[in-house]
Amino acid sequence: MGWLDWLFGGSSAKKNVAAERVASPPPLSRPPYFAIIDVETTGLSPKKDRVLELAVVRVDQGGNVVDEWSTRFNPEGPVGASHIHGITQADVANAPLFRDVAASVVSYIAGLPIAAHNARFDLAFLRAEFRRAGWDVPWLPAYCTLDGSHHYMPHLDRRRLVDCCWSARIPLKDAHSALGDARATAGLLRHYLQAQGRVRPHPPLLSVHSDARGVVWPSAPTRAPLAFLPDEPTSAQSRPIRVTNARPKQPALIAQLSRLSLVELLDEGAPVGSLTYVETLLDALEDGVISEDEAAALQDLVEVYELSDADVADAHQALVFALAHKALDDGHVSRDERSELESIASSLQLASTLVPKLIAEADAARAARLSAKLRPLPTDWALGEPLRVGDKVIFTGFDGRERERARLERRTQELGVRVLGAVSGLTAMLVTDGSFAGGKLARAQELGTRIVDPETYAILLKHLQPVKAAVPMLRQAPATMTAVAGSTPMTVQTTTSPGEIRAWGIENGYTVGVRGRLSTELVQAYELALLDAQKEPAGP
Repeated sequence: MGWLDWLFGGSSAKKNVAAERVASPPPLSRPPYFAIIDVETTGLSPKKDRVLELAVVRVDQGGNVVDEWSTRFNPEGPVGASHIHGITQADVANAPLFRDVAASVVSYIAGLPIAAHNARFDLAFLRAEFRRAGWDVPWLPAYCTLDGSHHYMPHLDRRRLVDCCWSARIPLKDAHSALGDARATAGLLRHYLQAQGRVRPHPPLLSVHSDARGVVWPSAPTRAPLAFLPDEPTSAQSRPIRVTNARPKQPALIAQLSRLSLVELLDEGAPVGSLTYVETLLDALEDGVISEDEAAALQDLVEVYELSDADVADAHQALVFALAHKALDDGHVSRDERSELESIASSLQLASTLVPKLIAEADAARAARLSAKLRPLPTDWALGEPLRVGDKVIFTGFDGRERERARLERRTQELGVRVLGAVSGLTAMLVTDGSFAGGKLARAQELGTRIVDPETYAILLKHLQPVKAAVPMLRQAPATMTAVAGSTPMTVQTTTSPGEIRAWGIENGYTVGVRGRLSTELVQAYELALLDAQKEPAGP
């Protein structure tokens, strides 16, 4: 069995598990140390949408599962996007209301720190349901495994649960069921706890348990249940859910969404604190549109993540900039790409002039490259990897040589090379004359970024090369990919990330689920294509 098949757990069909109604947890041989929760919801807004399914997995101090509990709820309204969570109206018709089992939920989480992947999201929904049920919810100390991934997995491009589980080799079965995701999150938390001997402990993971000891839960609701929250519209006011086709209209551009790295968004100016919100935004965009309900829900999430208007505007602009530069890598934007960029910019309430400005810059860069008549490298080239169109470079120093720096920066941008202000793992090189040893130089040295002097850089710029052609991932398999015989179908063990598999599926005409989901059928198709590619003779 290939690890991808092991990771995603065989069948992608949802299990219709009857709700478990447990008055209190059974006696335990080991004391629980964390309560890991996950919710499936009718939508993205804690104010307007409801919890459809809740799972609690409790683990001991080593991260080993002690017990688990889950149930579905009747949301007293539409179930929302079944193509995302897999729950239908019939599945919850006879399920309990949240207020009927609220005491059972409390019995599983009281006195314990909570852990969740994107904890603010899950806790916002849990608080809203308790509030509707008439309970006064105390402050709930929680540890977010998504936030923790920045500490324990700093190399990741994306940080959804599927991405983190892929990195840690944790099985993710029944993805997007509450219990399946809670089990996976428990495995991720165990991975963090067991890394303490190798990695400096994450301070929030150390402090959250003591914070939870003093939290006192009420033993019962203190007021009558609410039909809806005071700031929530009644059902008569609610807008119908806009169901959109999960298959993208512009596959090439939507595939780029799957490949976007959070580091790229930071490069484009997204605030660090906005990245969890951006992950949710990227998920919402993967079906090609943002519906009115999604837009309203995203605004509610801005409050959950405590972002300022400036943070949101910067995050939105960074997303469009990063996506636009992906589309502009070849110096030309197709009509479909332009239409989709304008649609996304409009959905994010960005200036109507933004996309035309980016396209004009791309056209100018393309014209400059064509006028420069990019030529192959000289046969005696001895400067290593050349500078390429679309590369990202940083300038620092040049004390007393400001005019030279300005000239180099201007010509760099004219030729389609990106000049940015901060060094990241995606920076191609730092250009410095050594006159100033500041933070940019220190960061470049820390990351192992290539450092060149202005004279060398001028030669690299003179011999600028085209964007490196993308290597078809099915034509040149990494050395770590090895075929495993004896199974039907044959599978391979691969280091390919979930984002790359999704992008491959989109580009090859497969229907790809939204919000990180990878069906078993897609994974198997990808693995079979890899095997076919491995059988082909190597090119000249």
